[in-house]
Amino acid sequence: MIYEWHQPIWHKLTAHWDNQPNAWLLVGKQNTGKTAFAQHFVQALLCETPQNGHEPCGVCPSCHLFEQQAHPDFYRLTPEDNDDGNSKKLLQIKIDTVRQILEPLHQTSVRGGRRVVLINPAEGLNTQAANALLKMLEEPPESVIFLLVAHNRDRVLPTIKSRCRQLILPAPSVQAALNFVQQQNLPDAENLLAFHSHAPLFQHQAEQTQLRNQLLDLLSQPRLLGILDYAAEFDKAKLPLATLLDWLSKWLIDLGLAQQHIAALYYPQRAANLNKLAQKTHAAALFRFQAALNALAPYGHHSLNVKMQVEDLLCGYLAFTQNK
Repeated sequence: MIYEWHQPIWHKLTAHWDNQPNAWLLVGKQNTGKTAFAQHFVQALLCETPQNGHEPCGVCPSCHLFEQQAHPDFYRLTPEDNDDGNSKKLLQIKIDTVRQILEPLHQTSVRGGRRVVLINPAEGLNTQAANALLKMLEEPPESVIFLLVAHNRDRVLPTIKSRCRQLILPAPSVQAALNFVQQQNLPDAENLLAFHSHAPLFQHQAEQTQLRNQLLDLLSQPRLLGILDYAAEFDKAKLPLATLLDWLSKWLIDLGLAQQHIAALYYPQRAANLNKLAQKTHAAALFRFQAALNALAPYGHHSLNVKMQVEDLLCGYLAFTQNK
């Protein structure tokens, strides 16, 4: 399926269907439907009896195999995931995964049509894997199309980008995103959407929402004993430090906006708390604390002592709010 806000892009693409490059780079905001668009694109490329507008028929052998995730001419490269989604390791697409498709792609197609490789997300390729893919893009096998999906094209190697035709998939309007989330019957839909930067396809995890709300209570009224208790609670959830860095960074952005008398972006429901803190904190101190937070970003998925890092960060926040 393709979400309604991407339908115009699909129509433009199919209008020039016969002018296909060997590699596409689909770029857009995370959680806005790029993966669904790419999967629809793959099925259309593999379909043996396409309908009007190059829509996949859904009934031919290729469509049936694709829907059963068993099409022999379709290759999907994604980072290996874990069962609970709370891994502290940064997931990557490694060179061995790329090498596994090199030999089959130089052979003939099983069903006699195109072969399609979907790489999602493209920035998940580590350096060795990206270089191996680059060699294939420089000398692409016949009738092979690569679809690369990227949330952040600046993190994709320039040499790979230069060999792909880029297709920008826009995010939905704020109202369209809100309408979609409200249809999912999620509690507090408007505030959830604001936290997720108005990207409506976020994965809602009630446990994380509860833990995040506990953090916001603590950030609104920081206290040492509360910090120690929260650090233990966060560590118990087995979440990576990157999760806390994201939550806290968004709070600091909203606090900086409040200091400039601008409405909050991520936590509008906490506007009163943010405005109160803004009156007693200084912008220079906020920038220093944000810089300390940014310095930890490369270690967000490192197997370090998360409890100790959370305690240190929140104690630093306590000192910042007291202008120390």
